[in-house]
Amino acid sequence: MYEKLYEEHEQARVRFIGFTTNDIRYDFGIIYTSMFFGKPLIICMQTGRSTLLDHTDIENAHHLKNTFRLRTEEEANDLAEILRFWLPSPPLHAEYE
Repeated sequence: MYEKLYEEHEQARVRFIGFTTNDIRYDFGIIYTSMFFGKPLIICMQTGRSTLLDHTDIENAHHLKNTFRLRTEEEANDLAEILRFWLPSPPLHAEYE
């Protein structure tokens, strides 16, 4: 027996990006969705590890390092720099529009 919490269907935009730094190669899928408070789902295609991230979350290098099992804080900072470009900007609050 279980209680269904939700079932949503939507046409989501998906982007696949691959890039390298001096030390490591990255391959990610980014699923842009209106679910999860608008946070995109980021999936590492090499490890299958995933998380929801927005611009605030990528400022936490420790979180990125742990989530994607990166070796150093420098790798986490490199990843954050790339993700800043691909993640949507925070939405403006209604009072600023």
